[in-house]
Amino acid sequence: MRHTPVAHITSSGVSRRSALGGLAAAALGTLALAAPASAHPIRTLYIAGDSTASIKPLDVYPETGWGMGLGYYLTPHARVANHAVNGRSSKSFIDEGRLAGLLSTAASGDVLLIQFGHNDAKPDAERHTDPWGSYQDYLAQYVDAARAHGMTPVLATSIERRRFRSDGTAYSTHGDYPEAMRQLAQKKHVPLIDLQRQSLALWQQLGPERTKDYFLHTEDGRRDNTHLSEVGAAAIAQLAAIGLQGTGALSPRDLRRLDELVPHGWFERPETVPA
Repeated sequence: MRHTPVAHITSSGVSRRSALGGLAAAALGTLALAAPASAHPIRTLYIAGDSTASIKPLDVYPETGWGMGLGYYLTPHARVANHAVNGRSSKSFIDEGRLAGLLSTAASGDVLLIQFGHNDAKPDAERHTDPWGSYQDYLAQYVDAARAHGMTPVLATSIERRRFRSDGTAYSTHGDYPEAMRQLAQKKHVPLIDLQRQSLALWQQLGPERTKDYFLHTEDGRRDNTHLSEVGAAAIAQLAAIGLQGTGALSPRDLRRLDELVPHGWFERPETVPA
């Protein structure tokens, strides 16, 4: 069933088929930059990121990574390789050899979607980066390595947590990291999908109560305002897919169904979780 991309918010909650409204269609903050044409028949979209994007085992449902939904938007000419892993920062992902492992299977014409920031702000030495120093340096390593392999790098700012002031205003929790990524994207001429601004605008549109459906506010008392529910993952996946089209990183040949939200059954399929 097709989902009409018009906001439909009622007193009983948010319809997951239509919650994005004009925000998704506009794909706010996306930088439209051209990408090279595919050099092989099936392009692979690689994801390097953290727990907000990663594949989740079935035993943690309803926690869902938005990267799990991207495959819904790809035609048979493209596929997803989701290498995002819980708890990783731009630094620790590289230090653990995960970028090297990803690149070992990549081909010219593939796309590398890079989303880090949540854990870069952590104080531990294994993960912490400075937004205007080591964070940009590590992001540049992803960009340079992808280009050296003939891939198209795409930067994506971190999705926002669910945070509201007492007056109901949604606010940012990521400090300087999103702006540091934006400036690096401009400096190195890298396509950018601004999921931080887009998600913040969406949370503001929905408000404090309705956003609970998009995060892990469960009947058993879980209150997690960082990680997404299936509804939230579907919303962010649609924004990311529209952004990939807007940047030109993926072509119309690679994408489909951008006016739909990922259906429930898509997330129920078992998938392999990276170690």
